[in-house]
Amino acid sequence: MDSLARVREFQEVVVSPDGSHVAWVESLPAKDGNPSGRSAIYVAGSNGAVSSPRRITAGKGDAAFSEHSVAWSPDGRVAFLSDREKPGQLQLYMTAASGGPVHKLTNLTGFLATPAWSPDGKQIALLFTENAPRAAGPLVAATADSGVVGEKIFEQRLAVVDPESGSTRIVSPADLYVYEYDWSPDSSKVIATAAHGSGDNNWYIAQLYAIAIASGETQSILKPSMQIAVPHWSPDGKTIAFIGGLMSDEGIPAGDIYTVSSAGGDLRNLTPRLKASAVWLTWVRSSNRILFAEHIDGNSGIAALDPATGDVTTLWTGPEVFLSFSYALNLSLARDGKTSAVIRSSFEHPPEVWGGEIGAWKQLTHANREARPDWGEARSLHWTSDGLSIQGWLVYPKSYDRNRRYPMIVMVHGGPSWMSRSQWPQIFFNLVPLAHEGYFVFLPNPRGSYGQGEEFTRANVRDFGYGDLRDILAGVDEVVRTVPVDNKRIGISGWSYGGFMTMWSVAQTRRFNAAVAGAGIANWQSYYGQNLIDQWMIPFFGASVYDDPAIYARSAPINFVKNVNTPTLILVGDRDAECPAPQSYEFWHALKTLGVKTEFVIYPNEGHHIGQPDHQRDIMKRTLAWFDRHLR
Repeated sequence: MDSLARVREFQEVVVSPDGSHVAWVESLPAKDGNPSGRSAIYVAGSNGAVSSPRRITAGKGDAAFSEHSVAWSPDGRVAFLSDREKPGQLQLYMTAASGGPVHKLTNLTGFLATPAWSPDGKQIALLFTENAPRAAGPLVAATADSGVVGEKIFEQRLAVVDPESGSTRIVSPADLYVYEYDWSPDSSKVIATAAHGSGDNNWYIAQLYAIAIASGETQSILKPSMQIAVPHWSPDGKTIAFIGGLMSDEGIPAGDIYTVSSAGGDLRNLTPRLKASAVWLTWVRSSNRILFAEHIDGNSGIAALDPATGDVTTLWTGPEVFLSFSYALNLSLARDGKTSAVIRSSFEHPPEVWGGEIGAWKQLTHANREARPDWGEARSLHWTSDGLSIQGWLVYPKSYDRNRRYPMIVMVHGGPSWMSRSQWPQIFFNLVPLAHEGYFVFLPNPRGSYGQGEEFTRANVRDFGYGDLRDILAGVDEVVRTVPVDNKRIGISGWSYGGFMTMWSVAQTRRFNAAVAGAGIANWQSYYGQNLIDQWMIPFFGASVYDDPAIYARSAPINFVKNVNTPTLILVGDRDAECPAPQSYEFWHALKTLGVKTEFVIYPNEGHHIGQPDHQRDIMKRTLAWFDRHLR
């Protein structure tokens, strides 16, 4: 854990429009009285020739602030967010990339996010939640309810800032929560994904809106029958491209690529047979093609799409990811459609910033040059289940000896619409480092995962826990058949949907000898009324719990809990809005009553993502100790 904690994280990377420079955000270590969560912005040449990156900051010297959300203007100025004046309260700042004075542009109270310059360079848009009690998104710790519940809703709205005067004007309606946006080529409008009501809950039913900057006039141009994300205008302003599909979580979108007229009208799926999941896109001006990134068979890829014909050209694939600190994809493209910047990370290599032409990137940072894998080799595996081809990753123990027999831990990813990839592990509930302690770690991507197309992602609809468990068990059998894993020393673990699958697995089979369920779901019926994002459930279950309670009961671990005899450790944050603590209470109470070995830990002031470093370490220590106790 000490080794992982020393790894510098990169939160975002953005290439300048002319492709000459790259800016990135790098986490600062929590030391010398500086709390965790501080970050700094650096700029360097995109060709790797600059050996000493220059820091851009609203402060002086190497003072620690939270500074991020870099936005390049068409002429090379840089806007960014910083909490220099008041910890936790971000404001918008601007400076020249070449150096010089830094100008504070806003004086707002609330949450600010995602600044972006207009194409004409005359305005900066950003998302603003006035008097927000917390950061946006369902992963953070929920605000405790009091008084009349549900009466106060904080909407994230679109605002525009004049970079010359700093005057700020809110543009979008007060009752509309804006998630993402993109400027029109003529700078007169934005296209946005947005929804009325609770922002955390209604992302799943967001529509596409065109918002006029001058008047604030807002028009819905598409009410989709799926989740949507990453909207972008075509260079001629006539078409909107976006990603649509079955998505279980805001912030990790994937699916097919769709287009619709910017005036509204018929929807067109450009990639109906794509055996991958598009996760990011942009238009290339010079060719009018769409460049997109994808999850593909456990790997990452970059491809080009011709909107007229639907032809897809693969530009690059590899066993790594383009993200690090957060789940957001970090890939940026310059105006020429060739020069790019990425954050690259894999099981073998810690995160670093790279820049240059796609597939021929040069390394720009060497912040983690001392980091080495403390685990064994990682291999991509394939096996068959119910006629489906399933992929997963197997990480070998450090100092592997083929003449020994080893215990194994199965780590099931969250979502379910998500995917385990080759990525440098973090401290928060990533069990790959347990390979350092002599375990095989198996990361399956069962049906319902990204990476093999929309039909595969939809394959667990109205079937939670059944087909995906068969896929996992078939994968376990394949591993046991091919490597020296002790069949009587296999554990299972996961967080979120992975926590549900852990609870479900021990209630369905005695294949596993120990379990650790993080932020799990024990009872889909009670969960429907407890969580704060119930809109995500209807596309997966086909109806609300009030209209079809049987489909929810069919997949509830609590209804099979008397089958459990597996020692199970249960972990959760006390203010988790996605998988509330009562779900973990319910499963723990049943196990304790039935005499099954169990332990239950609640982490204070934590949401679905456990953010405090001491809590992250405690989770890893307890998880390792639990598996050591029952699998050694």
